[in-house]
Amino acid sequence: MTVQRDPERLQTIVIGGGQAGLAVGYHLARHGLPFVILDANERVGDSWRKRWDSLRLFTPAQFDALPGMRVPAPNHAFITKDEMADYLETYAQRFALPVRTGTRVDRLSRDESGFVVTAGDRTLHAEQVIVAMSNYQQPRVPEFARDLAPDIVQVHAIDYRNPGQLQDGGVLIVGAGNSGAEIAIEVAREHPTWLSGRSTGQLPFRIDGRAARLGLVRFVLRVLFHRVLTLRSPLGRRFRAKLAGHGGPLIRLKGEDLAAAGIMRVPRVSGVQEGRPRLEDGRVLDVANVIWCTGFHPGFSWIDLPVLQDGRPAHDEGIVPSEPGLYFVGLEFLSAASSVMIHGVGRDAARIADAVAARARSRAPVSAEEPALAAA
Repeated sequence: MTVQRDPERLQTIVIGGGQAGLAVGYHLARHGLPFVILDANERVGDSWRKRWDSLRLFTPAQFDALPGMRVPAPNHAFITKDEMADYLETYAQRFALPVRTGTRVDRLSRDESGFVVTAGDRTLHAEQVIVAMSNYQQPRVPEFARDLAPDIVQVHAIDYRNPGQLQDGGVLIVGAGNSGAEIAIEVAREHPTWLSGRSTGQLPFRIDGRAARLGLVRFVLRVLFHRVLTLRSPLGRRFRAKLAGHGGPLIRLKGEDLAAAGIMRVPRVSGVQEGRPRLEDGRVLDVANVIWCTGFHPGFSWIDLPVLQDGRPAHDEGIVPSEPGLYFVGLEFLSAASSVMIHGVGRDAARIADAVAARARSRAPVSAEEPALAAA
């Protein structure tokens, strides 16, 4: 017999317990607002723990902190993905953020009383909802991948952990962005490796070099990405359009690093011929493994509200005018090039928390007979 639980009523629900959700929680708590954070993972930080084993963050530790707590590492260190995961877990504990792990949201809708969040057999009602998730939710693989021969090992970057998952023979990595380049460097130590895709460009300096430490990295991350390339500037809007089509520049690696590792750069994969990947120039590669570093679909189909355009939320720097009380944080270029980066998400989180607080004050009851909704 299934026991029907009574709907839980909350003032604010944050969906997503990664860096975006925790940063939002920090600022909501500073406003003294009641809220909960719902996260599908079993443990805070698991979204980082589940990434490939050798991953290190692309930015120095001094730019990896959330508001209110520094990363416990030297400023110029590049911390591991597990160190980042542990930092997020400690952050949630330090600020006593009300994270409910193991709570996967299946549907977000609205009724006459406000927003309705469905998570398994639980139903929660809220006055305001913040979706604190990136655009990178569902792995994207071209349809012709199914036509590759069954003896080829295929893995998407989200499921790649280490070269032990691969079989002997050549490896084709499809997608030449940061993830593809970093994985290629690792795989090339043990396998002939091809990297397919257009160049996304690269930073004009070594992010771990002396010039970077003397100020270049701060200029790029805190001035260029954070203050110049914004939605409020024509330059920023042009950069966003380019980013959507080609991905961001390589941050840690250079083209010469790939060449020195013996990685062969090839054009985009256009299809399959006799079970093998065919390139745009007509060549067919006889490889034993394919790693798809081809990005993600937004993955917001569970939002049952008229706020999506081609699967992506329509918003004004995270605020959804068509659905008052609904917000987004953590999206690529939410307000600036830094929005999807750890050092940039805190600014977006603060702005959205301010909007939530202002709306909560405007809707506050005027008498004791009309109590405000509070978090359990």
